[in-house]
Formats: sequence, C-alpha cells, structure tokens
Amino acid sequence: MVGIKLNNFQFRYEVYHIIDLFFEDTIQFVEEDYDYRIDIFDNELTCNRNDGSSYIYKFHQKLNIKQNIKKGIFLYLSNITGKELPWGTLIGIRPTKKAIDLLDSGYSEEDIVSYFNEHNCTRVDKARLCIDVGKVERHFVNKDENAISVYVGMPFCPTRCLYCSFISDTIYSCRKIINEYLDAMYYEIEKLASFINEKGLKIECVYFGGGTPTSVTDEQFEETMKRVYSNFVQDKNIKEFTVECGRPDTLSISKFDTMKKYGVNRISINPQTMNDDILKLIGRNHSANDVKEMFYLARKLGFHNINMDIIIGLPGEGLRHVRNTCTEIAALNPESITVHGMSVKRGSKLHENMQKNIKLKVASQQELNEMYEETSVLAERLNMKPYYMYRQKNMVGNMENVGYSKPGKECIYNIEMIEEKQTIAAIGAHSVSKVIFLSENRIERFANVKDVREYINRIKEKVDSKIQFFRTLYN
Repeated sequence: MVGIKLNNFQFRYEVYHIIDLFFEDTIQFVEEDYDYRIDIFDNELTCNRNDGSSYIYKFHQKLNIKQNIKKGIFLYLSNITGKELPWGTLIGIRPTKKAIDLLDSGYSEEDIVSYFNEHNCTRVDKARLCIDVGKVERHFVNKDENAISVYVGMPFCPTRCLYCSFISDTIYSCRKIINEYLDAMYYEIEKLASFINEKGLKIECVYFGGGTPTSVTDEQFEETMKRVYSNFVQDKNIKEFTVECGRPDTLSISKFDTMKKYGVNRISINPQTMNDDILKLIGRNHSANDVKEMFYLARKLGFHNINMDIIIGLPGEGLRHVRNTCTEIAALNPESITVHGMSVKRGSKLHENMQKNIKLKVASQQELNEMYEETSVLAERLNMKPYYMYRQKNMVGNMENVGYSKPGKECIYNIEMIEEKQTIAAIGAHSVSKVIFLSENRIERFANVKDVREYINRIKEKVDSKIQFFRTLYN
C-alpha cells in the first residue's frame, strides 16, 4: 500500500490518478503514517516523503490548477522513481481529440507538440502520433447523420484468455444453446434491418466481431453470414464488411469460402503473440505455426485485406518475445496491424489472480517502452501509418492501442467507433448501440443484456425496447 496524506480533497481525483501511474500497490489516503504528503496551495504544491525529503512545484500561469497539480506530481514522481511514462499526465481515452481541436484552431504541428509537452509532459513521439492519427481520422470520420454502421456480436470463444473480461462462456460449455442464441440473434437482425430500411438509413460498414464469430460450426457460420449479408450488405453498396476471424483454431476452408461468398472484404487473424510459450500461458489452444498456416490459406483463397492483432505487456513476455512476434508478422506482410496494450480488467482471470496475490511477471516500464518501439519499427517496415488510436484504464505501462495500416487499407469502422461520430446499430449479447446526433453533439446508448441465456430468454422484449428506442430518436 502507498499512503498519501493530502491537504485538499477537492483535488483527490487528480492526485490519485497521477500517483496510480507510478505504483502497482494500492493507493490509500491517510492521516498518519504516510509515504507521501502533498500540500496544495494557491500558487504551488509541495511533495514530502516520509524520509524527510521535499519538493516544491511553482504553478504555471498558462495552466489551470488541475493541470498544474497533475504536472507537478508527475514531475516529482518521474524524478524519484526513474520511470519514463511517454504519455505524461494524459489518462483520457481519446487523446487525438485534443490534437484535432488544435489543428482545427490553426495550430501548427510543432505548436501542438509543444502544447502536449507543456500541458501534459507528453513525449514528442506520442504527441506526433496524436497528430498523425488525427489527420487521418479527419479524412474518414462520418459527417452524415443518415449514415450508420452495423455491429454483430458472437459471444463465444474456444477458450477464455487470461486477460479477457468479456462475459461469455466457451463454445463447448454453451454448445447446447448455440442454436437458440443464433435464432435470437437472427430475430434481432431482421427487426433492426426492417427499421433501417423503413427510415432509409445508409449503412457504411458492417463489422462481425465477438468473442470469435468463427467459433461456431461451418454450417452455423454459413447460415449466420447469409442472414447478415441479405439484411445489411446485399444491394447496400457498403464500404467495408469485416469479419474478426480471430483464432486460427476456429478457421477452415469452408469458412473462408463462406466469407468470400458473402462479400467480406476485410478479415482479422489475430495471434496476439507469435510465441508458443506465451500463447499457452494466456490460455490459447493454437500455436504460432497455426496462425501462419491460416494466414497463407486466406491469401491463397483471395483475401487481400488482412489485419493482425498483437498485445504488448502480456504476462511472461519480454522484449525478445515481441521482437520475435514482429519478425514473424513482417514475414507474413499483412495489410494492417493493431497493437494493443494489455489492460488489467475486472472480471478477467488475470485480475482474479492479482486479487489472490498470484503474481505473473510483467515487463518493466523501460522494457514496455522498448516493446512499443519495436511495433512502431514493424509498422514502418511494412509501409504502414497509424490511422486510429485509443487508450484504456489500467493499461500496463499507461500506454495505448494503435492501429497501423498500409495506404487505403484503414478500417473505417474502427475510426467511426472510436471517434463516436456515427450511429452504431449493435446486435447480439453484450453489444451496445450508440445513436449519434452530429448537429447536437449528443450520444444516446442502448445496451443489450450481457448474459447469453438472458439474451435468449428476453429477446423479443429487448428487441421491442430497442426498436422503440431507435424510433423515438429517428422520429
């Protein structure tokens, strides 16, 4: 535990979140026996350790008081811990929004880099990442309130990964109710498609995710794809139809043929890591070689827009593992890669292990920084540029998730979803629909139930409520 004595609880939130960046232990505010005492005054703050050492930070006039508090504590802890946190004080999910706002206000790129450094202690490369992504997103982001995208969710996987908090069961434990789930999902598909057609809404993208959409049988997958295609793709002139194949142990020639038959033009084959020892540790049943075999099969069958996901900060993984992953992926030469920082989520086995004090080795901050640099080098090697980026709470190393793609291979759905400038009509257990009103800068959400069995049992009730939700907003 790290004990913090604070003289002004008005700023408890800001103090807590900056300190939390530097320590793995629980943070608690105390009156006595503190590790650090932080006193906030009108024009300065002081930080005192229980060893008697102290630090004074004078507030800058250009920054508001909250920015000054965060910056002062960040500079102090950076110095005493030796940790280099590239994002500085930024903890928000979408840091590109600030870069876009500054670009729209006429700031030069150099001015924006200086702004991020002055206000947030953000490292130059991360500030430039925000600028690069912001410029791409401004080109793709939706500007038509009549345009929507459709998400379809399959909440089953062959196994549950160590880091996953998604509320679902494995495909094997749910095998007796899969057909019931699919029937419920087909009902929702047809009702939502009827409403979309009634209102004359234009579908830009369809994204079939999960879970793992390909975890069902070849026959179940064929029927599902036919339903999605006939309701949301056929004669709709959509720009993008993605299926997240995910795990190679769920793929087959039949499933690839089905995807080609129903107009899929972008797929993901996601190794997460290309190291067999780490794959086993995180709960995956496939090998790195299985990933390569399915990738080459997809290429042979005519797929020319393939994404691959990797995760940085997996338990037990070090720099040499990431270098191997990058070498293997470079040889495959996909059209895009998505680099995720591992997030320790409540509900995951990893979080449960942490609660039970079962320690799994995670790389140091310096090594994590070097791992991310390896993925940036990989992207450059493959002639890819960053096109979307977001951050999550509790990310190992306080890093980011970033998508890189070759020119013209950007995932439009990813951009629309992250920037929240387009309505997403979501289908399936655990999915969340978002209706966006550009002119009002307003978002309304409708969440489906998370549990698969409850989704099946309440499908008509919930779909009726959802259609009413949409009908009220699109009156």
